[in-house]
Amino acid sequence: MYAEVREQPAVAARLWDLARPRVREVAVRWRRHPPSLVVFVARGSSDNAATYGRYLWETRLRAPVCLAAPSVVTVYRAPVKLQGAWVVALSQSGRSPDVVAYVRHARRRGAFTLAVTNAPDSELAQVAHEVLPLHSGPERSVVATKTYLAELFVLSLLAAEAARDRALLSAHGQLPERLSAALAVEAEALELARRWESVPACVVTGRGYDLATAQEAALKLKEAAYLSAEALSSADFLHGPVAMVGPGFPVLAVASPGRTRTHIQDVLRRLRGRGADVAVVSSDEGLLRAARRPLRVPVEPREELAPHVYAVAVQLLSYHLGLRRGVDPDRPRGLRKVTLVL
Repeated sequence: MYAEVREQPAVAARLWDLARPRVREVAVRWRRHPPSLVVFVARGSSDNAATYGRYLWETRLRAPVCLAAPSVVTVYRAPVKLQGAWVVALSQSGRSPDVVAYVRHARRRGAFTLAVTNAPDSELAQVAHEVLPLHSGPERSVVATKTYLAELFVLSLLAAEAARDRALLSAHGQLPERLSAALAVEAEALELARRWESVPACVVTGRGYDLATAQEAALKLKEAAYLSAEALSSADFLHGPVAMVGPGFPVLAVASPGRTRTHIQDVLRRLRGRGADVAVVSSDEGLLRAARRPLRVPVEPREELAPHVYAVAVQLLSYHLGLRRGVDPDRPRGLRKVTLVL
């Protein structure tokens, strides 16, 4: 896991070099025949990448996006109406049976199907109309890191190409450098891991693009550190769950300095007022001052690309917290690299 976290700048550089021609072809199709609906289908970390894709594609491409419930097709056998929709499947291995089954069903029902996978020869790639490879090389860690980053990269690159947003497109070329700089957060991640090694549970929160990072952080904390972590939109957090927060309660906030800044600043102020032990992942000094435990990441000028950079901080925190709690993050109990569920 640790080696693959540190490999991510190289993965981003490889994607920038290799992914653009294929992405450009798919973007041309989007512009010629823009869909009225996009359905993402995924599991695990890929499902969190899909949350990011939903925010980004609805914001930049104006198409309504939903996340599929594969059981509707695989368990309930419902014939979902998908004529004219795009169904985008995200899967590191391309072997998740329920994701493959959903794509096969969607293709029969008239959808255009796109596989985003690290295994371009997989069954998922074979059943989809088009494939966008992740170019990540073998991912040996059970806990996904570099393929999650690659999924974000491909989704944002495709959005930039389809929207003809040259500024967003060129910003992808800076991501390898920013990811390398983000690795410097490790010292603060180690300190937070030391502080939190005995906590029984925590909440991870964020809003907008940051929600995907919060969800991914909670999953990583469960997988690599066996910490009961719940991910909540910071808006939903205030609608009830904040009642459980009292003195010393650990909260990890993902807070990029974008459209949600005013909101998250108010949330942090409330949490500090309740005595919570607040850790903040941010590049914004004002937001970091609201934290008892700062995790300082490099400034990313494009809000849309902050999740790519911020993921490094939560991955390093999860890894080091696992070690502090006596967990081997490379051998999480009960997990395999590919989960076969239909």
